[in-house]
Amino acid sequence: MNGPVAEIRTAVRRFLDEVRPEHVTVAVSGGADSLALAAAVARLVPSASAVVVDHQLQPGSGDVALKAARQCSELGLVARVEPVFVEGGGGPEAAARKARYAALKPSSGVVLLGHTLDDQAETVLLGLGRGSGPRSIAGMRAFDAPWGRPLLGVSRAVTRAACAEQGIAVWEDPHNLDPSFTRVRLRTEVLPLLENVLQGGVASSLARTAAQLREDCDALDSLAEAFAGDCCAVDDIAELPAALRRRVVRAWLIDEGVPELSDSHLRRVDALVSEWRGQGGVWLPGGFVVRRAHGRLVVEPQS
Repeated sequence: MNGPVAEIRTAVRRFLDEVRPEHVTVAVSGGADSLALAAAVARLVPSASAVVVDHQLQPGSGDVALKAARQCSELGLVARVEPVFVEGGGGPEAAARKARYAALKPSSGVVLLGHTLDDQAETVLLGLGRGSGPRSIAGMRAFDAPWGRPLLGVSRAVTRAACAEQGIAVWEDPHNLDPSFTRVRLRTEVLPLLENVLQGGVASSLARTAAQLREDCDALDSLAEAFAGDCCAVDDIAELPAALRRRVVRAWLIDEGVPELSDSHLRRVDALVSEWRGQGGVWLPGGFVVRRAHGRLVVEPQS
């Protein structure tokens, strides 16, 4: 029977065989998920490297980062530490994520992240609870260039067991036990309760739901591409099914430079097409407003 180390190596090998990247970098935090991933990559891709991001949010974070980098070097990876400054809006989790991804983004190849099946389940629950729409409920993609997530089908318990099997000491991030973070409460309170009430298998079921919805979203996005550049003409899209029409509008707004579109933003813009009563423009992030004039949608800077 295959053990945890073999399960992780198989998942990584399948990902690499499908993507065939020119270079592989592993993002490592020092926790079990990323170290188990790093150990598998070191075995399968001798030329790979590792990056440890030091968010500098906790006392001693530099020491933790250096230890993780040494562990990666001992595994056979070329490793470095990237200190970052976490700042900006959206809360500490969002600010840290933005800083981390900026530090990790490569000039070529892929960066492998240690997200697991449990992380996927948490992402789906967050999307459901916030009413963020199908894209959020569809969860994380295994490959969304340059980011790769080979362990989305592997549980957190398996990564821990793999580290134990290989004698790899893991760092326990205190933030992972802090109930002020939404994900921590999902992980320690909500998911265990759901597992108990529904008699197990919840994380896997949520991950399957995400995969099914992602396939549906991809199909609709593909259909929406046929209208690229034409959605500002209302008559061209007014009779499309709502799910398809909103995707067309979303793609057009992104092409126009509008950032951070939420589902509520998109629905208000869509109402200029589907529920037109002569209403005024819709204000959007980034200092934009969308108006309907002479049968067309127009994006303008807010005055």
